[in-house]
Amino acid sequence: MWLWMVSSIAGSLLGAASTKWFKDTRAGIWCYNRFDDIADWATERYGIDILDKENIAWKTKYPNVSKKIDELEARIIELEKNSHPCKELHEFDVWPELDLRIKKLENKK
Repeated sequence: MWLWMVSSIAGSLLGAASTKWFKDTRAGIWCYNRFDDIADWATERYGIDILDKENIAWKTKYPNVSKKIDELEARIIELEKNSHPCKELHEFDVWPELDLRIKKLENKK
């Protein structure tokens, strides 16, 4: 049993050291980029978020807070969508009245 425990710890340390070294090599950068691409593809295609385990654990631990945050984020998106319409001034309904008021004020000088 001691042999199994010592070999397990040694293997973990060796694996961590080699991973730390490997990530800075060209092959490591290429592999990590491919893994990120696969993770992004799985997220888009199947809705599987491989790298977001902390967020899932947090949301299951605090479901009420998570629900409230989701509601607030949806509200913010809705407010931002409606807050600044993409229109020119002449496209607004009150523009003719406003334009007349501006011209009257300019003529008073």
